[in-house]
Amino acid sequence: MTDISALLSNIPGIHHGFGDKSALLPAVLQPFEATRPNKKQVHGVRIVDVVEPAQESGEADGFYTALPGILLTVFSADCLPIIFCKLDGKRIGVIHAGWRGLKNGIIEKMAERINYDGSTADWVASVGPSAQPCCYEVSQELVDDFLKELDLSPGLMIPSPRHLNLAAIAQAKIRQLGFASVDSAGSCTICSTVTDASGNESYKYTSFRRNSHQRVKDPSYPDIIGRNQQSGVIIIPN
Repeated sequence: MTDISALLSNIPGIHHGFGDKSALLPAVLQPFEATRPNKKQVHGVRIVDVVEPAQESGEADGFYTALPGILLTVFSADCLPIIFCKLDGKRIGVIHAGWRGLKNGIIEKMAERINYDGSTADWVASVGPSAQPCCYEVSQELVDDFLKELDLSPGLMIPSPRHLNLAAIAQAKIRQLGFASVDSAGSCTICSTVTDASGNESYKYTSFRRNSHQRVKDPSYPDIIGRNQQSGVIIIPN
């Protein structure tokens, strides 16, 4: 079942969803797929204003629009998809945020764009499925960099082993930036499983980290290229 946000579900005039292996693009968004911007995600902080369907956007990891009928999506496979929406449903945004994007300020860039013609106080955000601290071990150097460069609580890092809580870091940033509210949807992309009607268990999400570990053990194991889940939002056209 596609993950959805309780916060975003209460906003009129939009559709949204976070993809998984059963529906790489949530079913409610599939009719609008041809309208989404063409882009190359590069773990950067560039936010693009989308002003026409299927806009050529180049290298970008964030998108913003006030136009109905244009689907904004990002691909993910352990990084965070984060959906933003004005409380009246008239403006939307979405970003792809891994540790590089979080560290380098992509959430701050989205807040800056929102504040250009409004206020984050009139917006909410939802943080989607990603690698969670149960599985996401990183180097001590990366943990130290986060604690040194960002105004964050050490409690957001689990010291032994060194696990990074991307979702908690994102939520902390969103609150600091003055958004009305933030919630989370989905679970760990590395270890979450689902069980079908026959009792067969399988992984719920595509995961780059899990896939790379499997390919080390078995080089013939298929790559996830072309099978990343998409998460997104659209202002419903009249």
